[in-house]
Amino acid sequence: MKHALALVVVLLITGGALYFAQHQKRHDAVNANAVVDMAADWQRDITRAPMQFTRISDEQEMQIGDELARQYTSAQPEQSAEIHATQQYLNAVGEHVAAHAKRKLNYRFHLIGDVNLINAFALPGGHVFIGKGLLDQMTSEDELAFVLGHELEHIDHFHAVERVQIEAKLKSLNLDIVAAVAEIPMSLWQAGYSKDQEFEADREGLRIAAAAGYSPQGAVKMTKRLGKLQREYVIHAETPTGELSQVAIDGLTGYFRSHPLPSERLEQLNAVIAQDHLAKDQPLKPFHLEYEVISGER
Repeated sequence: MKHALALVVVLLITGGALYFAQHQKRHDAVNANAVVDMAADWQRDITRAPMQFTRISDEQEMQIGDELARQYTSAQPEQSAEIHATQQYLNAVGEHVAAHAKRKLNYRFHLIGDVNLINAFALPGGHVFIGKGLLDQMTSEDELAFVLGHELEHIDHFHAVERVQIEAKLKSLNLDIVAAVAEIPMSLWQAGYSKDQEFEADREGLRIAAAAGYSPQGAVKMTKRLGKLQREYVIHAETPTGELSQVAIDGLTGYFRSHPLPSERLEQLNAVIAQDHLAKDQPLKPFHLEYEVISGER
C-alpha cells in the first residue's frame, strides 16, 4: 500500500511539473548546460523519490549499520602499534570533518589494515571504512579529510541506506530483522554508487572538508593520484613507479569500473572550488602520526 501511494504521489508531482513547465511563459536566457543540469537533477530526484517516501527511520538505519560494522570489524586482526596510532588519527580527522555533516548521526571510522585495499566505503547509520592501501597513497591530512568527507556524504545524502532498501527488495529481506540485512556482503559497499551519487559525494565531501578547515587542494591532489593509478595499473598507459600486488590491481580495476573517470571528477571539483571561492593556495597539512614500541608492545 505504501509503495502504491508513493507511486501515485510521484506521478502527480511529475504531471504537475510537466503542466506548469509547458504553460509557464519565461523569457530568461538559458544555455544548453543549464538545461542538461536541470534535466539530470530532475531525473535523479524522480528516480529516488519512492525511496524518500518509504525511507526507514534513523534509528533503524543505525541498527542495521551497527550490525554490518560489527560483522566486518570482528574479522580484523590484532592491532599493531602503528595501526592503533593510525586508527586514533583517523578518528580525530573523521570526527572533525563529520561535525559539518547535515545529519547528526554517531559517525564512526574504521581502519582496515590491508595494504591491498586501495578503497574506502560507507555503511548506513554512520560507519566509514578505509583501507590501509588507500592511506598509503596519501601525502597529506587534507587528502584524508576529502576521502572521509566523500564517504560521509554517501551517508549524509542517504545513498547508503537507499542501497540497503534496494538490496532488501531484490533479495526479499525483512528490514525489521537486522540479522537478515546484515548478510549483505562487504563487496557490495566497495562497489561504488551511481555516477550522480558519486559526483554528489565529491561535491559535498569537498565542501565539508573545506568547512572543517582543510585545503581544497587535498581533493584535487587525491583525485589526480587516483588518475595516475588508473593510468599506471589499469590502462597501462605509463610505466608503474611502484609495485602493487595483483590483488591490489584487481581491486583498483573494480574501483575504476564502478566510479566516474578521475578526469571527470577533477573537472567538477575545480568547478566547485571556483564557484564557492575556496582558497586555491591554502597549504596542505602533513600526516602527523606519533607512536612508540617498547619491548615489542604498544
